[in-house]
Amino acid sequence: MPSSLYIPILLAGMILTGSSNSLWSKWQDMQCVENCSDPDPSNHVLYEQPVWQTLQMFLGEMLCFLPVAYTWLRARQRTAPVFLPSDLEEDVHPSTKLEEHSQELRGWKILLLWFPAACDLTGTTLMNVGLLYTPVSIYQMTRGALVLFVGILSVTFLHRRLWLYQWASLLTVMAGVSLVGYSGSLTKDAVVSALHSFLSDTDPSTPEPVGEPEVTKVLVGVFFILFAQVFTATQFVVEEKIMARYSVAPLVAVGYEGLFGALTIILCMPILAMPSVAASSPFFDLPRGWYQLVNTPSVFGSGIVIAISISLFNYFGLSVTRHVSATARSLTDTCRTLAIWLVSLGLGWEKLLFPISLLQVLGFSFLVYGTFLFNGLVNPPLFLRPPSVLEERAGGDVEEGEALLASQHLDDTAALPVDLGQSGYDVLPKDVRVHAQGVSTED
Repeated sequence: MPSSLYIPILLAGMILTGSSNSLWSKWQDMQCVENCSDPDPSNHVLYEQPVWQTLQMFLGEMLCFLPVAYTWLRARQRTAPVFLPSDLEEDVHPSTKLEEHSQELRGWKILLLWFPAACDLTGTTLMNVGLLYTPVSIYQMTRGALVLFVGILSVTFLHRRLWLYQWASLLTVMAGVSLVGYSGSLTKDAVVSALHSFLSDTDPSTPEPVGEPEVTKVLVGVFFILFAQVFTATQFVVEEKIMARYSVAPLVAVGYEGLFGALTIILCMPILAMPSVAASSPFFDLPRGWYQLVNTPSVFGSGIVIAISISLFNYFGLSVTRHVSATARSLTDTCRTLAIWLVSLGLGWEKLLFPISLLQVLGFSFLVYGTFLFNGLVNPPLFLRPPSVLEERAGGDVEEGEALLASQHLDDTAALPVDLGQSGYDVLPKDVRVHAQGVSTED
């Protein structure tokens, strides 16, 4: 039984490390790496290398092997067998565990994790590109659209069943993402307009800003982040398929995905280093990015911090899922998004502009409510609640109606994955029915 201080430390560690991931990544994007001595800020070149940032994330995931190796070494010294909890044992509700026969993931079958690693590589790189164009709070909130794509892909490929209130929650998330993205574009345009007005008052000869409108840049960034959620959702669905058949410790799975993702980038380096590819976009100019990385201490140091924070975030997140619940992890991730917004406001990276900021608050509220509704953390409206399910009891002649989801307490079918290393979704296997007293399988 964990101590009374252990759980708060896990929750605080998850919020701290999860927030630092996005904040340090944005700070890294803001670092000047070329022409920094030029008095004209418009000639400064900032660090824009999403592929190198994805590689540092995979290196952080590989660090998840360290606690596994530590456990293995301690077990060898004590001559005791190594016990790594399987994914099915992460659920803290024993009554809801499904008895499934799964074999251990070993040998060449470990290569199955290469496919979700490839999806993670693509999605993370696209999100790093989107972060270049959007404020960090918009970036984090837009990632909440993951539940929308996970729900759709789970129904399509895993043949899961979603109730009407869950589809309504997905539409609510979509509305929240739209409001967040729109408010972000208005905020950046308002800041640029206010700055130009201030400069015009002090110097009438100040020219009009030339270049792509800020609203276009933010919308492009939001599109990249949304498109990335398709690959992230595919990653979780594939992981769900693998975990349903094979047993593997979550930290080991995260470590292998980090290893396979890093190997994929290394194998693609000769192609990305070709002059024709590097000249097409600065995002894929790996030789230039390597030079910027090793010759800019702030970029190199922040990369190390990001890698360590990612590994700690996975460890804290999986520990919260194991010792508390997956629902607590989803709630904590919501606090992480709010913390990122507050810190970015405190650092001056973003501004509160009324009434534009109210749109962002409203959009974030829609995101939180839609996610909570999908996860069953709040009661759905009466007109959206599922119908009662009649069930024949063995040895009895009376049929009693049981609500599929109790009105006063919604059973947790699973929790929405909020980041790497967590499997399980708020959708039901096709042979499972959820009742107020537990989970039963259909014969």
